[in-house]
Amino acid sequence: MVPLAPEALIGSWTLIDVADPGAGKILHLAHGELHLVGTHCGTLGGTWRANSEGVFLADIWQAFAAAVEGIPGCEKASQETPEWLRRVTAYQFDGKGLPVLLDGGRQTVARLIPGATPTPEPNLADSVLEPPLVTDEARRALAPAVALPVTLVPMDQRRLVGRWVPLSGHKAAYVEFTADGEWRGSDGCNDESGRWISGAGGTLLPLGEGSRWRSAPTACRSANGSRRPGGPASTVMPWCSLTPRATRPAG
Repeated sequence: MVPLAPEALIGSWTLIDVADPGAGKILHLAHGELHLVGTHCGTLGGTWRANSEGVFLADIWQAFAAAVEGIPGCEKASQETPEWLRRVTAYQFDGKGLPVLLDGGRQTVARLIPGATPTPEPNLADSVLEPPLVTDEARRALAPAVALPVTLVPMDQRRLVGRWVPLSGHKAAYVEFTADGEWRGSDGCNDESGRWISGAGGTLLPLGEGSRWRSAPTACRSANGSRRPGGPASTVMPWCSLTPRATRPAG
C-alpha cells in the first residue's frame, strides 16, 4: 500500500454525499482542531487524527450553549460525536486527489470539496475559521509512528480492548479501551476520556479533550512469552508506550 499524506486533509472543506441532512455544511480541519459548521446544533468543535495508513478519527467535545439551547436532540451536542462522523474510521483520495471519508467497510460516508469559506461567528475568534495552514508542527504530529523492534509483537484493536493498570505508581491509575472505540482513564487524580482507533503495526490513535495523548501517534506492542497472571498460556501481556511505565490488564 502506498503511504498517504494525512497533512493533505488540513483545509476547509464543503461536505457532500453525507446521508444525515443535519450533518453540517463545512468540515474545517486545522492542526489539532476540528470544527463542523452548519450542523443541526450549530458549529461543533473537537479534534481529529489521521495517519499515512489511511486511518481517520474525530472527536467532538464542544458546542455553544446559545446555539443549541431549546433545540431538540442537541442537549448533548458537546458530549457526543455525531453518528455519521463516528462511522468514519478511514480516508482515501479519489482520482482527482480529493479526500473521501470511509467507514469500517470502506464505504463512502462523506466527500470533501476544497475552498469552503465559513461565515465568521460571534462565539469564535475570526482566526479560528480562517483557511488552515500545513505547518511543520502539523507534519510532525501526523508523521508515522516509530516502527517497533522486530522482537515485539504489535497489538491489534481487538486485543487492546479491556482495562489496564500500571505495574507501578498510583494504585488508582488505569486506562480502559472499549470495543466501540471509547476510552477512559485516570492518572489517579485526574479523569480523562475520549475516542480511539488502532492501525497496522500496533499504531494507536487516541483522542480526547485535553488528553496528553494528543501530540503524536503511539505504538502499542506485546512482549512474546509474557503471561497475564491468572490468564491462559496463550495470553500475551501488552507493554504500551502510552505512559512511561509498562502496563497490564487489571485483574
